[in-house]
Amino acid sequence: MTTYARPARRPLRSPCHAWAISLAAGLALATAFPVWADLTGKVVGVADGDTITVLDADKTQHKIRLAGIDAPERGQPGGFRAKESLSQLLYEREVRVEGSKADRYGRLVAKVMVEPADCPGCGMTLDSGLAQITMGRAWWFRRYASEQSPQDRGRYESAEQEARARKIGLWRDTNPVPPWKWRDSHLPVKE
Repeated sequence: MTTYARPARRPLRSPCHAWAISLAAGLALATAFPVWADLTGKVVGVADGDTITVLDADKTQHKIRLAGIDAPERGQPGGFRAKESLSQLLYEREVRVEGSKADRYGRLVAKVMVEPADCPGCGMTLDSGLAQITMGRAWWFRRYASEQSPQDRGRYESAEQEARARKIGLWRDTNPVPPWKWRDSHLPVKE
């Protein structure tokens, strides 16, 4: 009977080598699970009708893409009003951000809650994305409906139907062009 000796393990080359292995393992785990953020902060920037910048208590800025909506782009009909509407709703206000996904641009895709201006002391109960749809400033982004709770899907769909029926905001136009179609024909193609 032949006995095989197990080769001796090589020791780690240095503490830096062990650190690099730990870092690589941590990064692999971090990318294997979705991002989760439940943060509060002040809105310090509004890029357009569905993107904001939030400054948290540690003075870290977070780019946030409102979940479940797609607002007209800058330069697109309705784009200025969508940004103006979101600015009136959120700019320089405290918000709660609830999200679990980062988009391809590194923005956190999240639901953003704020205290209603007409109800001081009510807490952060107003869903800003739903408000944008209700005011006719954004589309419900059906492509990502499966990422919303059944309750939010129902609310967003109903809000868009109501805004269309009332012909408010972008629905005043007889045939508004959705942002996803407008981007295809107006934004430069990256090679």
